[in-house]
Amino acid sequence: MNHHNFNPPDRNKQSGVTLIELMVGIAIGLLTIAVAMGAIMVSRGVSGTISDATQIQQQASYAFRVIGQQLRQAASIKLNLAAQKPLGSAIEAADVVAFTPDKLINPIAGKDSPGSGEYALSVAYQNYAEPSFTSASDISLFRDCLGSNPSETMVMSQFVLENNELRCAGSDDKPQSILRNVADFQVRYLVQTGGNLGNPSIQYVTATAAATDWTGVFGVEVCLVLFGDERISLPDGSTYNGCDTAAGPINMSSTGALPANRKNRLHMPFRNVYQLRSQGLAG
Repeated sequence: MNHHNFNPPDRNKQSGVTLIELMVGIAIGLLTIAVAMGAIMVSRGVSGTISDATQIQQQASYAFRVIGQQLRQAASIKLNLAAQKPLGSAIEAADVVAFTPDKLINPIAGKDSPGSGEYALSVAYQNYAEPSFTSASDISLFRDCLGSNPSETMVMSQFVLENNELRCAGSDDKPQSILRNVADFQVRYLVQTGGNLGNPSIQYVTATAAATDWTGVFGVEVCLVLFGDERISLPDGSTYNGCDTAAGPINMSSTGALPANRKNRLHMPFRNVYQLRSQGLAG
């Protein structure tokens, strides 16, 4: 009979990893965490920038809607559908139609560099009550830039940039903020020249030039530069083009000359041109 020697395992001996293996494992784990954190930060940065850009575009859309609503009404006056009849008479198809004679003076105006109590853009049009299905009596549906109707004779909206806020005052001349994070607000005016010579041309002019005859302005260009809330990592020398294209690109990175609250922020310029349907020189 063969006898086999059987040695039971030594219960005092335990298998495990060496110190080097443990350090390698920790290093791999830390590297994995670092890569994951980097990916999260990049994803968050991209997401934040996209969210910032979306918010800026929404703010610009709102601002242009408010400004455009006022500009499209500039110089408008009441249309009397029965001029030969007493006020309140029934209107018939054969009645004489005429504009009311009290046309506003300077329904549009502005300042290139507005001082205290002045505005970069002022818009006015006639206010009047008319029949409406919303009321048994005649009412006015006109509103200024703040959604108010403080004057029975005129609706006025006056815009100015102060402390990175686009502010607007209605007919009561009390400005309120309607848009924040505004880096620049510039206005140019379109006038027509050479009309009497049979060769009219359109020209952009400043408020100073337009002030010689505001009734000759038939269009307005509005430029806004808005900046975001998120601080983003920008390479040195990153630029954007502002409203004044002649000034050249503007450095928005940490090495630029922008105020601290605008450095390393997304900047986006917006432009829109509005036609004033109620005034301007004929060709």
